[in-house]
Amino acid sequence: MEMDSGDRAGGGDSPASDAAREASAGVEVRVDAVAVSALSDAALHRRLAEIGRATSALAALRSETLRELTRRTDTATAEQTAKDTLRIPGRAARSDVKLSVALGDLDATRSGLEEGTIPDGHAQLIARASTEGPIDEAWLAERAQREGYDQFRRTVARHQAEASSDDGASLLERQRQARAGKIFTSRHDGMVVLNAQFDPVTGARLASVIAATERRLYSNEDPKSRPSHPQRTADAIAMLMLEPEAARPVGTSLLVVADYDAVNHQLTNARLSDGTPIPIGEIGRIAADAQVLPAIFNHATGDLRMGRSRRTATELQRAALALRDQGCIGCDVSPDYCRAHHIIEWQHGGRTDYDNLVLVCNDCHHKIHHHGHTVEQVPCTSRYELRAPATPPTTGDSTAPRAPPA
Repeated sequence: MEMDSGDRAGGGDSPASDAAREASAGVEVRVDAVAVSALSDAALHRRLAEIGRATSALAALRSETLRELTRRTDTATAEQTAKDTLRIPGRAARSDVKLSVALGDLDATRSGLEEGTIPDGHAQLIARASTEGPIDEAWLAERAQREGYDQFRRTVARHQAEASSDDGASLLERQRQARAGKIFTSRHDGMVVLNAQFDPVTGARLASVIAATERRLYSNEDPKSRPSHPQRTADAIAMLMLEPEAARPVGTSLLVVADYDAVNHQLTNARLSDGTPIPIGEIGRIAADAQVLPAIFNHATGDLRMGRSRRTATELQRAALALRDQGCIGCDVSPDYCRAHHIIEWQHGGRTDYDNLVLVCNDCHHKIHHHGHTVEQVPCTSRYELRAPATPPTTGDSTAPRAPPA
């Protein structure tokens, strides 16, 4: 694939201006076609990296074009042109134009996007943050080059809270004002779709209740005919909405973490279990109408060591794991949708202790049991991660049965 961004149409400009524009804007994005079936695993990884860099470069070209179109006309015209020409939804066109304009003032981010060292999604996070308040763009651009998307999303959120003059309270209020929801019938298949977006605190509370309901449904299912995870999520939402008289799921409603500043005798760095920052003032608001779990996690207390006395993790252990892992160690999905997996497996003598447990989602748990993935601890950070095998396992395939409980 080869593309050149130089505009050679000329239009009403002089040949000299055309040449100058091409010299400054001409960019080649190239990924050669190859027979991927003949590539080694390492070569496939390198090719995917090349495609990623090319995707970023193309995103930079799209952003540059939309920004210039907006300058020559106006925002509404640019949005309509993007919608019609790129054949994307109007909402996506509005977002693209807004972020493209913001990117024009972000030199380090724009340069990284053009060079392929900053992925498009990361650049969008920086551009969006720049429209919401002050940021240190150069610092974020440097972090964007070495962090995965979910980790970087948390980095941006924490940076926004630290950079704001009110501990992120105004940002949270803007997010609450932007809440939206709709119910519609799909023209494609007649299914009814519920679509909603909430601020991080409300969203976390909803997610925790839905996840607790899912766990209750899972425990009552026939192991031989379990629904898929999306089906169980739909069942949980329907139960909560249609059967309000049913008992609220047992378990922690919402886990909020804060550090204690012993010098100034105050709480600092308030955050949700997945690391999303929230204003300190939210702790009191949450405590007023939600269940609170006060706990000090200490290996010496024995509270987090169950040994062989039970196979499944306790609620206290799940809370401690949520703080440590901040979600699935394989894909970063929210702790609410994870299970505790034994590093040394239960059937091999593993103990239900904090230091022998990690959080994984259903899909990543399946990878461990049926596709040879292993849990490894990163020496420099002590964090756990899921690593794929060097070669595909000789047994198990995509149709293998689901993994048993850890």
